[in-house]
Amino acid sequence: MPHTPVWFMRQAGRSLPEYRKVREGVGMLESCMRPDLVTEITLQPVRRHDVDAAIYFSDIVVPLKAIGVDLDIKPGVGPVVAHPVRTRADLAQLRDLTPEDVSYVTEAIGLLTAELGATPLIGFAGAPFTLASYLVEGGPSRTYENAKAMMYGDPELWADLLDRLAEITAAFLKVQIEAGASAVQLFDSWAGALAPADYRRSVLPASAKVFRAVEGYGVPRIHFGVGTGELLKLMGEAGADVVGVDWRVPLDEAVRRIGPGKALQGNLDPTVLFAGPDAVETKAREVLDAAAALEGHVFNLGHGVMPSTDPDALTRLVEYVHTQTAR
Repeated sequence: MPHTPVWFMRQAGRSLPEYRKVREGVGMLESCMRPDLVTEITLQPVRRHDVDAAIYFSDIVVPLKAIGVDLDIKPGVGPVVAHPVRTRADLAQLRDLTPEDVSYVTEAIGLLTAELGATPLIGFAGAPFTLASYLVEGGPSRTYENAKAMMYGDPELWADLLDRLAEITAAFLKVQIEAGASAVQLFDSWAGALAPADYRRSVLPASAKVFRAVEGYGVPRIHFGVGTGELLKLMGEAGADVVGVDWRVPLDEAVRRIGPGKALQGNLDPTVLFAGPDAVETKAREVLDAAAALEGHVFNLGHGVMPSTDPDALTRLVEYVHTQTAR
């Protein structure tokens, strides 16, 4: 590329007035299942910000909904599961995912790749640990006491739950790649709640299974979590080609923890975008300087775009990174 590539997590969504307009009166899950809406929403930030990749608009619970798990995304709360997974019998909720279950994904990606031309489309899915946490807790949690109680107290059931979710997640990513996605990202949003030894023993095997399942396609695989500074090396070991880094660890330190052979993605603090253009440029320059010696770098935020972010701040940031890194 003629410059460092830039794209943002949650670049399509609540920060864009055109997104809020097109979503009026349409529930989150419904919007993820309508190919026309998915296509429009995915393209909005590419048109507006000139980012270097489109990110498939979806939600991490879409594959669970697709196999019949009784859940809904409640505004202001997040995903809520009607019958949390607490016993071995509850695993019956989790059947295999087939391409027919998510035919709208195949259709939407077909529409998108036709529109995007040379701009790559990044597919995405939630990682087994984060999905398991939602399923066991029944919704968002700050402490994950039920999920961790299962992980510590019934490690066999926990391992079987994560293995089942790894198969569902891998199937969901395969559908996206076969439909035309040029890269995939696995989001382990909640992995930062874990100690490294627990991650290695109880989570890494399932994430590694997902990455192995899609390895043969030859598309780049990205792995991201929040608050995962202590886990960066392990997250790289799980099998990703690119490790996402949140804003808490500078990229030059992150690469020291991860080791050679990986590109890094990140890692401007999303709140900097509220501080005015000069502050944004100063902090973006710090990220670029820290990334100077990396084997590969995708400029991104250290987490998702916040809903009240001024879209123009993102557009200016893309332009700044492109200009500063032009080669």
